[in-house]
Amino acid sequence: MKCLFFIVKTGNVRNFEQALKYVVKLTLHNRYMKKTGVLLLQLGTPDSPKTSDVRRYLTEFLNDPRVIDIPWILRKILVNGIIVPFRAPKSAKIYKELWELGNGVSPLKTHTLKVQEMLQNAFQNEDVTVEMAMRYQNPSMDSVLERMHQANYDEIIILPLFPQYASASTGSAVEKAMNIIRKWWVIPELKIISQFWDNEGYIDSIVENTKQFNLKEYDHVLFSYHGLPERQVDKVYEGTDLCADEPCETELNDRNKFCYKATAFATTRLIAQKIGLTHDQYTVCFQSRLDKKWLTPFSDKVVEEWGKKGAKKLLVFSPSFVADCLETLIEIGEEYQEIFEEHGGEKVQLVPSSNTHPLFVNGLEKLIRQKMN
Repeated sequence: MKCLFFIVKTGNVRNFEQALKYVVKLTLHNRYMKKTGVLLLQLGTPDSPKTSDVRRYLTEFLNDPRVIDIPWILRKILVNGIIVPFRAPKSAKIYKELWELGNGVSPLKTHTLKVQEMLQNAFQNEDVTVEMAMRYQNPSMDSVLERMHQANYDEIIILPLFPQYASASTGSAVEKAMNIIRKWWVIPELKIISQFWDNEGYIDSIVENTKQFNLKEYDHVLFSYHGLPERQVDKVYEGTDLCADEPCETELNDRNKFCYKATAFATTRLIAQKIGLTHDQYTVCFQSRLDKKWLTPFSDKVVEEWGKKGAKKLLVFSPSFVADCLETLIEIGEEYQEIFEEHGGEKVQLVPSSNTHPLFVNGLEKLIRQKMN
């Protein structure tokens, strides 16, 4: 009765009968409110920097047909017979260095777990549970989705933490989730967030992280995105059309809206506009390539070229990585630093990823709430 009196007194409803209907409606809404499970998906990380764990991670990762999209038998020979045996011991040394930067744990895993915790706190008064799984290794999608299966959710929202859609990242994570869920007898309502390159919180978190640096001190700015084979972005288009046939560097349209290259350039334009960069002050480039037929220009070559030009300081963004990891802290922060110094440069400064920035988490919360409505 106190609740009804308050509603009438404050003028939210015109009379007691309306107030009663309002309270009944509100009660029924809360009673039958959907039970929602949110699944955050990140790429993955070895369980430890031991060679055996790195080998296990690389074997699972590189055998994914969406990552290395060549015939099955050729992929098996290439990955299991050549790449993993030779690369695992070398990668283990790099992961050991990464673990040291992360105080004995994977920075990628640490940041992602913290984002999960922050999002769960944002939904603490609602029937929403936020889970996190890795596409490769642990916590595994099989174990986390089994827990979500047992929870009997009305709806599950799948959110891969890759801002720009790519078959090798978002596509692979969603496919794995669907392959697991399709075996359930009862499949709840499923909602997927396939990309969020223009999410305000994501963009603003990067912009805020830029404020700790004086842009005028740098000779040039790089926006370094994870590389992809050209054939993978070409598959976005129908028939014989190619990415090169589209204005991906300058325009996002209905044809190229799921092209990784196009959304990478679109992300860059949003950030550059907010921090006041003109087109001639920055370069969009791509890192972590395996061969020459990947998206260009290559980040390491751009760093080398600017060193040769006499540049002394470069500022580097890594917008395709929402959490700092091997590709940002080691590849950009250390390997590119060495390349730059070898060619006359002095400092390659990495802008931190979104990590656990409150603006980034708020942006993810809004994405989830939009799917819940």
